[in-house]
Amino acid sequence: MLIGEYSCSVDVKGRLNFPAKLREDMGERFIICRGNGDRCINAYSRAAFEAISEKLRQYPVSQAKTLRRYLFSGAAEAEPDKQGRIVIPQNLREFAGIVKEIVVIGADDHCEIWDKAEWEAVQGAMDAEAAEKLMAEISF
Repeated sequence: MLIGEYSCSVDVKGRLNFPAKLREDMGERFIICRGNGDRCINAYSRAAFEAISEKLRQYPVSQAKTLRRYLFSGAAEAEPDKQGRIVIPQNLREFAGIVKEIVVIGADDHCEIWDKAEWEAVQGAMDAEAAEKLMAEISF
């Protein structure tokens, strides 16, 4: 289970020092791609991304082709260097609006990489009352 919130920054070459606690669970190589409905970058272990791929293969091409294109065309393999840095490709940085300051969060089975201001806006919309309402909707 991936948990926690980590403030980081991206250098001019698009490198991010991926948090060590999350790196351990993600493996030596992992996949980064556009967020699912959010303006963030998702990071999946190779096994988790392969499970997504396998699930999409169960649907007819006519039903899954748009989602396949969305996820796979913008995906990239991330392999931390000796300092624990990964390179976030320009297309993904542009998609997520990432310039410098970011937040990396653990989100159970994957990580999310957010522009700091975007993350703060998302978090600002989630107060205790909104969380309680969502919990009730899913019978939590």
